[in-house]
Amino acid sequence: MLGSIRRAISVLRQKQILHKLGVAISVTVIAVACYVLFHILKGIDAAAVVEAIKQTELRSIALSGLFVALGYFTLTFYDLFAVRAIGAPHIPYRINALAAFTSYSVGHNVGASVFTGGAVRYRVYSAWGLNAIDVAKICFIAGLTFWLGNAAVLGLGIAYHPEAAANIDQLPPWCNRLVAVAIIVGLIGYVIWVWMKPRHVGRGPWTVVLPGGPLTLLQIAIGILDLGFCALAMYVLVPDEPNLGFIVVAVIFVSATPLGFASHSPGGLGVFDAAMLVGLWQMDKEELLAGMLLFRLLYYIAPFVISVILLTFREVIISSRAKRLRDSQSESTSGPKGEISYLREHGD
Repeated sequence: MLGSIRRAISVLRQKQILHKLGVAISVTVIAVACYVLFHILKGIDAAAVVEAIKQTELRSIALSGLFVALGYFTLTFYDLFAVRAIGAPHIPYRINALAAFTSYSVGHNVGASVFTGGAVRYRVYSAWGLNAIDVAKICFIAGLTFWLGNAAVLGLGIAYHPEAAANIDQLPPWCNRLVAVAIIVGLIGYVIWVWMKPRHVGRGPWTVVLPGGPLTLLQIAIGILDLGFCALAMYVLVPDEPNLGFIVVAVIFVSATPLGFASHSPGGLGVFDAAMLVGLWQMDKEELLAGMLLFRLLYYIAPFVISVILLTFREVIISSRAKRLRDSQSESTSGPKGEISYLREHGD
């Protein structure tokens, strides 16, 4: 069965069907989102949105910022887990934290996070002896952690409150609950599958050994914490609505997130926003839009600025150290003794 699936995927890759299908899905999602946004936002009062932002309590903004910080702190464990999983325990946590924070914040804002985030990770990890294949494995395992957590939150959340997802996909609650149960069953099946014996994907140097059962449960827990903090950061900024508790907002938030990823637009811009506006239709549109703009400032813009500063300082420090090393080598090889020593080491 697995062999047949792998052969089918290989044929699809050779004919670039998967790539074309991905592009078609992205274009479709963006087009639908633009259509929805146009009809929702055409009656929005921009002045009311600005006023709603001004009226937002500093306490709510600070609390949302705290949850954003906790979310990014949880993201550092994506890389810590992935680096240990590929067998590189010599890399310290501070490097994992730097790579995770900068790669995710840059990837979120630039778009096509698989490539942009991967490039940032490679720049960080290559200084510690990892090659492009190692970084690709790290990206794969980190992505797996996210999607396992996403599946767990979606499955449990929609099974508990299927009406929340119905606001976005327009399916009847019983159908959403059935989908949620299928997600949970699939997740349990995957855990059992990797628990039974070591599993791997890929071929040759690209082979990735999947984390076993206990480690997969840890992956799921990390993903749930990450998404939970993000949903809390959004929840404290949206308008208070008696009939919409945290679970409803969280389910809609997590349902909107994969749509944003599918579009490959920076930060899911437009697609994520359309899904949130449709899902939380009961809320005042101006106040909801104000909360979403503040969330983007805290979760996307601020971390991106910090990441650019961190990466810039890192490059300056690396360049400075390299210059000092070249100067010291130049001094050691200057003069008669230095020239003799240099020729002995490097030849004529």
